[in-house]
Amino acid sequence: APGADAGAAPRWTGYAADGTILDAHDHPFAKALRGDVALRTRFRHRTDDGSERWTRISGLPLGRPAARAWRPSASEQAVLLIVEEENEAGPTAEALRRSEARMQAAADLVGLSSYSWNPATGALTWDRRLKAIWGLPPDAHVDRAVWMSAVHPEDRARVEDALARCCDPAGEGVYTLEHRVIGIGDGVERWVATHGRTEFEDGRPTGVVGVALDITERKRDETARHEREERFRRFAEHSTNVLWLANLESRRLTYLSRAIRHVWGVAPERLRSIDSWLATIHPDDRDSANRTVEQVGNGDVVVLEYRILRPSDGIVRRIRDTFFPIRSEDGRIRHMGGIAEDVTGRTGARIYVVDEDAASRQALLTLLQPAGYEVQVFANATALAEIAGSLQPGCVILDIEAAGPESLTVAKALKASRLALPVLVIGRSHGDVGLGVRAMKAGAVDYLEKPWQPAALLTAVSAALAELRTDSERSQARDDAKLRIGALSAREREVLEGLLAGGTNKSIGRALGLSPRTVEIHRAHVMETLGVKTLPEAVLMAARAGVQPTDSL
Repeated sequence: APGADAGAAPRWTGYAADGTILDAHDHPFAKALRGDVALRTRFRHRTDDGSERWTRISGLPLGRPAARAWRPSASEQAVLLIVEEENEAGPTAEALRRSEARMQAAADLVGLSSYSWNPATGALTWDRRLKAIWGLPPDAHVDRAVWMSAVHPEDRARVEDALARCCDPAGEGVYTLEHRVIGIGDGVERWVATHGRTEFEDGRPTGVVGVALDITERKRDETARHEREERFRRFAEHSTNVLWLANLESRRLTYLSRAIRHVWGVAPERLRSIDSWLATIHPDDRDSANRTVEQVGNGDVVVLEYRILRPSDGIVRRIRDTFFPIRSEDGRIRHMGGIAEDVTGRTGARIYVVDEDAASRQALLTLLQPAGYEVQVFANATALAEIAGSLQPGCVILDIEAAGPESLTVAKALKASRLALPVLVIGRSHGDVGLGVRAMKAGAVDYLEKPWQPAALLTAVSAALAELRTDSERSQARDDAKLRIGALSAREREVLEGLLAGGTNKSIGRALGLSPRTVEIHRAHVMETLGVKTLPEAVLMAARAGVQPTDSL
């Protein structure tokens, strides 16, 4: 058998039909494998045991098919071959017909069209499939004028240039191109990929043979993909949220939208990895963020709220991030993506209505929407509970009359989860004075008897949202206090703890081995760092941050 490397000399010597010994490099089999010629030949070869056999080969040079799309190139050549061993000494017409039929079946299988062209005479030979790409019937006459008339005007110059190069004896003699065609008979625009090889004699091109493939569907897919990517790019560029992608195996952040500069206060290149992103997260929230990455790697979609310390200025921002896994074609999760939203100072002006009665729901919508609230409706308490972790802060209005007393377990679960979703229960007690008490014990912030009064309902909703804002402000104040106190030196922290214990400059200096004057300098710097002017303000900020007074004074 011939060697696997078509460029190297085969291990056998071939003979032409007339008995002439062929040089290994010029043997038709080797030339076909190099893509130099279209092949239809018969030859003898000598086996390892010294015997001779006849072999018949039919083939065409073509571009090697890539995965999912045919993309021929001059550096990647292949040849479509039908190789048959003959037992009889000479070929028969029937054997040749079988060979040609097999080669045609193979070409049909991949949708290839064959063609030949004589640059000297202009003679063209196209099969029916190639004529169909040009919008021509199978029996249509083709010549160069017909060929070029259907080439898209914007691609004609490229086609002419490729033809000139393939006929240039100084070149490689390869015609490889993708271009558009406008059907002559039907006006349909199609894409064709073609690969041909030129034969030369005495430096003159004597023929071009090759194959073509209709790639219209692949090009449409590429165009649609490009349009989707362009829409995503425009959305990402103008979104106030941070869109990001990460490789879970290398732990590299492969994409960050431009909003990262506004939210994180840094350029995208400052956050190159998952680890550099984790380093920006508040220490108290870092473990939960790490666990979230592991969850996403296991296939979960997770919504997480966490705080960041902006690297540029140390300001605390609260982020709501939606993490989702991205599966590869083999089903494995190698990447994850996310949408990070800055929810710092979010007022919580959202209302979540849980009411199974259509008339009751409509009454609530008629009251709440004109009041400026964004309202989301749930048919039952279970539907709310399933996505509660991904909801933005807001007030839940639960109609216990429609949903039933068992729905109070949802209120209890929301409170236990410490979600920013206070529950306002409405219903009819029917004389059961303990219903409101049970609702409050289950975690509701208030209970209103139906039929409720519009003013009373709006007041209850406003109070619940005000409590949310108060909690948010407390959290931000606590974060700010921890950040400011964290900026103190160890000695300044000791002075602050002494002040919290009621010490004076003299007593603090005695305990720390410092002069009263040095303590006074440290004290002034503590006040400046904390951004306060009086000792009570400093005490309040330290209390927010959890600083305890020293007991050594």
